[in-house]
Amino acid sequence: MSKVIHYTVLALLLAGGLAYWWMKPPGLNPMLDSQAAEALALVQTHRAAGYPTILQAFNERARIQEARKLGLRLGEWKVIKQDGQRYEVRIYMREQGTTQWFERDFIWHVDLATKRVNAASLPADGLMPEGPESGRPRAPGGEVPSFPPTM
Repeated sequence: MSKVIHYTVLALLLAGGLAYWWMKPPGLNPMLDSQAAEALALVQTHRAAGYPTILQAFNERARIQEARKLGLRLGEWKVIKQDGQRYEVRIYMREQGTTQWFERDFIWHVDLATKRVNAASLPADGLMPEGPESGRPRAPGGEVPSFPPTM
């Protein structure tokens, strides 16, 4: 009787593992897909408003929040294949304000054929540099916005 229970539990664990693997989100592991890794690298090394790269902007924001003794939660970078050589790169950020928490979902679309990175969400758009290469007019006075906008 104990062997039957043992094998039943083992079978349920295996079935649960297979169900999880089959139903997991469509995010790609950039380490397994070279094109996904390239898309992630293009986003992380893209220029940011007020910072040399997007990755450095996130790191600096984390440092600032830590210096203020406020919480910050950065999710994992996710890469999702769209079609052909187009990928979507996402990162989720949750940060503590003075009275409440703010959640932002940064989304970029990457076209590997043209090596172009486009912001696909308002928080990501606020992080992208302004100028002729961004396709947006510069702000009056040409000042660089703070990352992320303080609320």
